[in-house]
Amino acid sequence: MSISIMKFDLNQRTLSSLCFCLFSCWLLSVPFEGQVLYTLMENSKIHGITHNILAVFANFAGLFTSGFFIKEQIAAKMTMITSTVVCIAGSFIFYLPFSRLWYISIFFVAFFSGLFVASWGFYLKNYSPAGERLRTIADVLICSNVLMIFINVMAVNVSGLAALTLSIGALLSSLLLSFRLEAKTDVRLSKKALEALPDNIPSILNPLLFLCLFILIITINSGLMYQVVNPAFEHLSLLTSYYWAVPYILALLLLRNLPSKINKAYVLYIALTMIGLSFILFMGLNRSVLSYLLINTLMMGAFGVCDLFWWSILGSFFDYWKNPVQIFGIGLSMNVLGILIGGIAGSNIVTFERGYFKASIIALVIIFIIIILLPILNNKLSRLLKNHVFLVEFASMIESERKRIIDDFKVYKQLTERETQIVELLLRGYTYKAVSESLVISENTMKYHVKNIYQKLNINSKMELIKIFAEN
Repeated sequence: MSISIMKFDLNQRTLSSLCFCLFSCWLLSVPFEGQVLYTLMENSKIHGITHNILAVFANFAGLFTSGFFIKEQIAAKMTMITSTVVCIAGSFIFYLPFSRLWYISIFFVAFFSGLFVASWGFYLKNYSPAGERLRTIADVLICSNVLMIFINVMAVNVSGLAALTLSIGALLSSLLLSFRLEAKTDVRLSKKALEALPDNIPSILNPLLFLCLFILIITINSGLMYQVVNPAFEHLSLLTSYYWAVPYILALLLLRNLPSKINKAYVLYIALTMIGLSFILFMGLNRSVLSYLLINTLMMGAFGVCDLFWWSILGSFFDYWKNPVQIFGIGLSMNVLGILIGGIAGSNIVTFERGYFKASIIALVIIFIIIILLPILNNKLSRLLKNHVFLVEFASMIESERKRIIDDFKVYKQLTERETQIVELLLRGYTYKAVSESLVISENTMKYHVKNIYQKLNINSKMELIKIFAEN
């Protein structure tokens, strides 16, 4: 059988990514700390952050519970469609004069938006190869934030209702695209994913839970940013509406194109340093334009690095868990819960004397805790993902480069055509059983080929195969 069965449906990958981007830009600009809803609330003479706390909590609830009842791709598609319809209907409520109905709408649209985001995990897993999930994630985060900036600028500088209309248009576009998503994935891909699951489930839970703790703690600083740092510069509304997410987008662009050989753990340490430095500057500097540019650039650039880090790590867990919605939903819910905790703490702190100073001290303490936890997290993740560290580099190579290296490898090591096919599949992360099914050969025949490959290469394991390939 041709190795072409491993090719992923780029149309579905692009389609699902566009669907997510359009929905996410509405989420970021309306219910989730969005300038559209803030502007509409202010126009209605409603102050405070009650609506935002409600929205963030409901979004957390949607993300956290999604994996318990969304277990197949067909269910994920229907959930995405249903959630979008609910969010469109709920958004129309904001055209009406303010009433308690607004709060009911905020809760439901935020809850269903959590279901939508988690459901997208099926499409990320099944239509983005493991080595390209980081790029897919970076692309959707960049696209979502670019669109969010455009809507937020309109909300702050033109009209909240006009921005709301534009955001509903994004939802409608997302809905139309979601009908074209596949309801079921390729059975062969499902078999391969199931075969890759380890037998010892607790070994997966331990690093996953630690990652969730890491995400929860570090995103408390995001909540402090929303409720302490951003309000401190609200007098610069024109500048903040345009520039706020720009460093975040630039950081994602940089990481997206970062050479795979660079150790991303070092990049994360740099990001943590940037967050700490931004809060130190926030304590000492005034509230001028220059101060904002410096503080926001450091802070949002660092948050871009952090977001891509744990989104991509959650994507790596997909290959070890049957239901990607559970992984994605619970992992991202910790992100939202951290923002909720930080937001509540920040809104209470700023009412006291020297509130900005106290908030910055809390942020620095969190950074200190994270620096202690990060080596432990790296250790736990590497124990589970150590067989995939190089595979990401291999899968992310452009097709021509990949083919050239495989061909050189075949000639130099004198491998047969079948042996070369097996090597490529093994390097992509297939188990021995999954390889035999993909190539339609018996397990005994598979063992025979593997034995010959190992003898020719003078190795004894798959890890040694990966090491040899890495050195060529």
